[in-house]
Amino acid sequence: MKISLVTVALILTTSAVAHAEQVCGDLTNQTDMNICAGKAYQKSDAELNALYKQIEARLKDDADTKKLLVAAQKAWVRFRDAECNFSSSTVAGGTAYPFISSTCLDTITKSRIEDLKGYLKCEEGDLDCPVPAAN
Repeated sequence: MKISLVTVALILTTSAVAHAEQVCGDLTNQTDMNICAGKAYQKSDAELNALYKQIEARLKDDADTKKLLVAAQKAWVRFRDAECNFSSSTVAGGTAYPFISSTCLDTITKSRIEDLKGYLKCEEGDLDCPVPAAN
């Protein structure tokens, strides 16, 4: 199990840095790279929050499922933060920390965005999708 978690963390960190290099690749100093990565994460976080609100709205008549959504999202936020704290721990306190941390947050948030988008595409009668279809 420990090997699996380390492997997942390394893959996430590697893919996060590769993603950040695509987004912020033209920048040449650490400060600008940190700012760029932070803005990329803020953009993803705003998209995540908008999608979450759409799902909440669809669940307005189902308090029990809405509670499960809230619990799942809180658990996901704890996971995201813990994972990024872990994966960026080797640069903690250094000038690259904001870049590595923001890039990790952005990458994991983008993955969650895809999950939420999937919930918003549920069709009427889809029994393994907890979000009702749009009216």
